[in-house]
Amino acid sequence: MPNARTATESTDRRISSEEKAEIDALFARHINSGQLKYLRSAHLDVLEIERSGVRFTDSVSGKRMYDCFTCAGAFNVSRHNPLIMKALEEALDDLDLGSYDLLSAPKLALARKLSSLAPGDLKGVLFAAGGGDAIDCAIKLARGATGRQGIIATVKAYHGHTGFSLSANGKDHYRHYFEPLMPGFSFAPFNDLEAARKLASDKTAAIILEPVQGEAGIFPATNEYLRGLRKICDEKGIILIFDEIQTGLGRTGKLFACEHSGVVPDIMALSKSLSGALFPSAAVLYRKTPIITDFLNRRPNFHVSCGGGSDIACRVSLKVLEFIEENRLWENAARMGARLKGALEDLMRENPKIVKEVRGLGLMVGIEYCHEFMGPMMSEALGRHNVWAAYSGNAPQVMRFMVPLTVNDQEMDEIIAAIRAAVKDMKSLLPVALLAAKIPGVLKLLNSEKVQVATFGFLRRIEELTGKKR
Repeated sequence: MPNARTATESTDRRISSEEKAEIDALFARHINSGQLKYLRSAHLDVLEIERSGVRFTDSVSGKRMYDCFTCAGAFNVSRHNPLIMKALEEALDDLDLGSYDLLSAPKLALARKLSSLAPGDLKGVLFAAGGGDAIDCAIKLARGATGRQGIIATVKAYHGHTGFSLSANGKDHYRHYFEPLMPGFSFAPFNDLEAARKLASDKTAAIILEPVQGEAGIFPATNEYLRGLRKICDEKGIILIFDEIQTGLGRTGKLFACEHSGVVPDIMALSKSLSGALFPSAAVLYRKTPIITDFLNRRPNFHVSCGGGSDIACRVSLKVLEFIEENRLWENAARMGARLKGALEDLMRENPKIVKEVRGLGLMVGIEYCHEFMGPMMSEALGRHNVWAAYSGNAPQVMRFMVPLTVNDQEMDEIIAAIRAAVKDMKSLLPVALLAAKIPGVLKLLNSEKVQVATFGFLRRIEELTGKKR
């Protein structure tokens, strides 16, 4: 058994199963044993090496894995993109984080680039350190500018885990351990315009939503819904906030998801892929309306983020935007997304007792299974076929496929073939599971995350004892 020093320094090369076991033990001891159990149960406890393009290597098996989750869209410009790496290396030659409150050329360059690419009249830019920080900033800006307290979010929304962003999350799964949260938040069903209209009043500061709900299970907003929200906000003096942290920068087949509907929000939050998956970066774009501009003039330091808008982050993010624009990655996302969605729809027609629905935009695609327990089963089956994919935390029956936007035709062919093979594998286990699901009370157990983790964890131990490898 290797010592701790050897184990913790083994993350950049092939390692033995004994070394991996020691790393697992250290992770459980020092970080989170529950997370390790969860990952192991679905064959997702991978230690990544050789990260490049749309893939990485499992350090133990040596298998090349397709990254079809990409940290919920953080790797739009691919894993370990050499051009973005070079930008980071060059930034490190002459920059540090810089001082948040001071002027700098990198801040100015990124702000100008963002405002030139942004839809409509979103010409103002504020910086943040990450997605939750950006949502906090957006909500504070809306409350400060309007002088109102009410925030309307959507049921099953996901906006982050910090103060205001957590309060805007629309599912108890993320909220209930930390309540009471920020006051003034109410929730309307997604894509339900009349429900939002009933909640909107002269006390409402903002309506916040994702143009495509990601964590909820990949639900695109309809054009009519977004246009209707824009009208409500205009009529009542409400700020419209779009969370484009997952959907932005090419993911949905447009540079920004709001371009599908032609609706321009008053405030837009960006993060994840803006970082190039190399250095934390986020931004809040805003329209320079009189009430927003007046508030910013009176309270320029209303939101301070020591890591937001760092000089290194701005240099990296500028190169990310240039790479996306020069390679028109949103067009590749639209084309490859259509191929993936079409293949998943074929699977749905062939397997009506397994696949309930396929939905999404661009390379933000979700496949919904007929039962919750099928999500973890499919995650495990995909892992066996060298595909890293995760089911939704808000909807376990939905598998999210968010491949890097640089994926090519051959890679997409292989991903589709792996998904087909995984469905075939899963079908061999389904007769027993579906039969058991008909017994009163058993379906509830099968849909329990605790039961799933325990069951698949047990099967994983059996595999290891018998020497069966994926």
